[in-house]
Amino acid sequence: KAAADDVRVIVLTGQGHVFSSGADLTDPSGVAEELPDKAKALNLAIDSAPIPVIGAINGPAIGAGVILAMICDLRVVAPEAYFQFPVAKYGLALDNWSIRRLTSLVGAGRARGMLMAAERLTAEVALQTGMANRIGTLADAQAWAAEIAGFAPLALQHAKRVLNDDGAYDDPRPEHQRLFDQAWSSQDVIEAQVARIEKRPPRFQGA
Repeated sequence: KAAADDVRVIVLTGQGHVFSSGADLTDPSGVAEELPDKAKALNLAIDSAPIPVIGAINGPAIGAGVILAMICDLRVVAPEAYFQFPVAKYGLALDNWSIRRLTSLVGAGRARGMLMAAERLTAEVALQTGMANRIGTLADAQAWAAEIAGFAPLALQHAKRVLNDDGAYDDPRPEHQRLFDQAWSSQDVIEAQVARIEKRPPRFQGA
């Protein structure tokens, strides 16, 4: 609604020292059923907003927190912030939109490192790859938003629409969906949570 009135730019940030620590994984089956649809709905809501959305990444963005950051059109990242997808540590799979958008922002090599080795993407490296547009604070993001708010709205709307129509929303291939569902419903997901509670390394079986 705000985007349809007189608001020209939205700034999205986290509370405290963390941008977003991701989804609550205490009920993996429930998360598997709800998270993809909720994430897609949020993606589409921000995507359909005819104005730029700037993410002020004020701290770590983990899991679904990275997805939220990637939905934003521009990102101002605090020096101490980082991005991490620890899906392989928890037996989980990431949806196709997130993998495609991640690859477009950080490159195929770093995307593989983040997904297969749970590597952290620091603010400095994020700036080099394009995940971060600038290094700075919430105040810096707000100042940038004020500057962008003075630009031509229709030009911004066109640029956003064309940039976001990148194929990331295309339906996954049946094989991709099968593997996604298989991972989320596996015993490995349960084992990861049990191991976390018992404070021991998980013993994954690939089943």
